[in-house]
Amino acid sequence: MEGLVSVAGLAGGPVATIGGSEVGRLVDVVVRWGSGLYPAATGLVVRVGVRRAFVHAGQIAQMTSGGVELNSVRLDLRDFVRRPGEVLLNRDVLDHQLVDVDGARVVRASDLYLARVGQLYLLVGVDIGMRTFLRRLGPARLRRSVVPGLVIDWADVAPFTAPGARVRLREPHQRLRELHPGELADLLEDLGRAERRELLTSLAPETAADVLEEMATGELIEVLRDAAPEEAAALLARMEPDEAVDALRELADADRRALLAAMPAPTAAELTGLLAYPEREAGGFMTPHLVVAQLSDAVGAVLGRLRAEKEHATDIDAVVVVDDDGRLVDDVPLFDLLVADTADRMETLVGPPWPATVDVHAGLEQVVDKLTGNRSSSLLVVDADERPVGRILADDILDVLATARGRRWPWQQR
Repeated sequence: MEGLVSVAGLAGGPVATIGGSEVGRLVDVVVRWGSGLYPAATGLVVRVGVRRAFVHAGQIAQMTSGGVELNSVRLDLRDFVRRPGEVLLNRDVLDHQLVDVDGARVVRASDLYLARVGQLYLLVGVDIGMRTFLRRLGPARLRRSVVPGLVIDWADVAPFTAPGARVRLREPHQRLRELHPGELADLLEDLGRAERRELLTSLAPETAADVLEEMATGELIEVLRDAAPEEAAALLARMEPDEAVDALRELADADRRALLAAMPAPTAAELTGLLAYPEREAGGFMTPHLVVAQLSDAVGAVLGRLRAEKEHATDIDAVVVVDDDGRLVDDVPLFDLLVADTADRMETLVGPPWPATVDVHAGLEQVVDKLTGNRSSSLLVVDADERPVGRILADDILDVLATARGRRWPWQQR
């Protein structure tokens, strides 16, 4: 395609003066991330004899499929040393993983394309086609021809850097923020370890926790094991308690103790309490996050508490009302609360139908029967004194039934 230059095709090609005198062979093209949607080439790495010299982009007269022409033969013959922030397209990006943000998928770069805009050569596209990859295995004349296959606009790409490079994906691609945590989880599961860690650390802490909750258990454990204990503990502490407990159960005792020790004491105590329950009892897969109100509380005050719990919105579908001794009175749906007068007392919202409850030691089958029998969106878990200690939603049960790919359903287990 006219106007595009193949980075893979340039590799090994001649670097010459405008008059045609060859000065060396091209090794790589140097860019810097963060210089706009389409990064500009800042220079070239050229093999001159046994040395690898750096050629500044200002010395490039033109780049074509036939090679590079320079407008100056003045070269710094000292061996090239990568400076902070520099990325080598052949070494660091070609054949490496990238995130196609528009398609929410992990891709691999078969080729990269440059285009001249004014006096600059900009990185404008990445080819992910298999035919393009196979073309590179052929004769040099085929490698240097530009026959784009499956090309992605570079503006839709979130790139990674080689482990040895100092530049990081400091700011996540703008459109990464628009992806659902489940889509980001799929991306993480498809990435290699270094790329996975880089993408995860580029996300806001709350988003990172939401993404980990969507990951398959085995992949989540890999992420935790790859992270430093302090980082892994911080990620777990931000996750919903029931999701964090599922992950902690899969770890060796020593690893589990180390992560709990690195967490804030209140969080560690809460998770330790949940771990004490058997995995397939109600206490083992409930969420302990409850919004609790007294009969005399004003509706407006309770709504204020709900706003403070917005990060746990997916685990709250009602407000628990208790008496002066903390025993369960009712479970008021959020809709009833929202349509009530803010000056009303919670006692005015109490009444049938009464909430469905299960004991903290109830087995999975009993929990399923109770939830389906009452046609309710959730169950309250109570202790022996009828004090509410947690809530079980339908998705909590689904997580227990099939918490990871490849695991059998309960009635298939032997």
